[in-house]
Amino acid sequence: MSGSRSFAKSEVVLLATHKKLAIHETVVQQVLAEKIASLLGAEFVGAYDPALHMGHALYYIPSDTLIGKQAGEQLNVRSVDDFFGGLIDYPFMATKAISHPLLKGATAKPAGWSERFFESAADAVLKGFSVFNVDDAKRAGSQLLKDGPVRVKPVLATAGRGQVVVASERELDKALAQQNMAEVEQWGLVLEEDLQDVITYSVGQIQVAGIVVSYHGTQSLTEDNDGEIVYGGSSLWLVRGDYDELLKLELDDDVRRSVTQAMSYEKAALACFPNFLASRRNYDIAHGTNARGQVRSGVLEQSWRIGGASPAEVEALMAFAADPLLQRIGASSHEIYGPTTLPADAHVLYEGDDPEVGLISKFTQVQPYDGTQ
Repeated sequence: MSGSRSFAKSEVVLLATHKKLAIHETVVQQVLAEKIASLLGAEFVGAYDPALHMGHALYYIPSDTLIGKQAGEQLNVRSVDDFFGGLIDYPFMATKAISHPLLKGATAKPAGWSERFFESAADAVLKGFSVFNVDDAKRAGSQLLKDGPVRVKPVLATAGRGQVVVASERELDKALAQQNMAEVEQWGLVLEEDLQDVITYSVGQIQVAGIVVSYHGTQSLTEDNDGEIVYGGSSLWLVRGDYDELLKLELDDDVRRSVTQAMSYEKAALACFPNFLASRRNYDIAHGTNARGQVRSGVLEQSWRIGGASPAEVEALMAFAADPLLQRIGASSHEIYGPTTLPADAHVLYEGDDPEVGLISKFTQVQPYDGTQ
C-alpha cells in the first residue's frame, strides 16, 4: 500500500468533498488535522484553497473518499504518504455497495463494476445484493425475503442512520419509496440479510509519517437526540505494524475471524481495483444470528476515509511516535448525545450544541494494553 514515497510535507489541509459535514464533524477534523500535522512536522493551514496552496507540499485530509484517478493527479496524490484516507476510481467503490454482488440479470450495472471482487471476498461478507435502480431493488428484496427479514441500507448514510428492516413485500415497497433513486442510480443501495444479537467489530490499519498501526476493536451504539440508535464510538486495541502483528496476539475466535475477513476483503480490493490507494482503512464486521438461527459474520462496509474511529487511531499514532519502543496500546473514541459528565481522563474533541444534531460531546481516552484482549 505504500507506493513510492513522496517529498516531505510542509502543510496539512482539510479537503472538502461531496460530503456535507455537521459542525461537530468539521471541528473534530480540524483537531485531528493539527495532530497529524505535528506528526509530519508540518503546519495545519485550514481548508484547501487552490488559489493559495497550489504548488505547495501538501498533505490532504479529505472529508470523504477521493473518487477518480484524475482527481488524485490534480491534487498530486500519488501515494499513501500524500493524504489521510482513500482514493478509488468510481463512486460505488466508496460505499457499502462495493460489498455485495449484483442480482443475476441485473438491469443496472455501474461503470467499473468488478464481479471478481465479490468472488474473491465472498467468504468475508454477509448475504445480500447491491442494486442501482428500483426494479432491481424490488427483485433483490423479494429474493432475500424468502429467507427472512431484510435490511435496506442507503449507502451514503453514516452512523447507521436511514436503515430499515423489512419483513414483507409491502414493507419493502414502502422502504424503497422512501429512497432517493437519483442517489441510488449513482451510488447504489444495499439489501442484506438482517442479523440479531449483533456485535460489530472494527478492524483497520493506518499509515502516517512512516508509522504503520493495525487494530481490532468493537463499536458501541447510542441514542441520539431524536431517539434514533446510532454510532456511539469505538474501543480499539492497536499494535505497531501490519495485520500479521494482530494475528500474533491471543485473540478470541470471533475477533480472529474478523481480522482474517478484513484482510481477505482488503486483499480482494487491492487485486481488483488497480488504482486503489488508502492510508486509512477501516472495516466494520458484524457477528450475529440470522432468521434461520445461523451464526453469520461478514464485513458490513469499508471506510477508506477519515471516520468515527479516527480520533482513537490518531491518539495511538501520537503515542507510537512519542515512544519508539511502544508496541501496543488501547484507545477509544466516544460520541455522547445530550447532557453528560465527561470522565477525568477524556481528551475532548467537541462539546456543544450542534445545529444539526443537538447537544453532543466527542472525546477520546487512552489506556495501556493489558495483554488480555
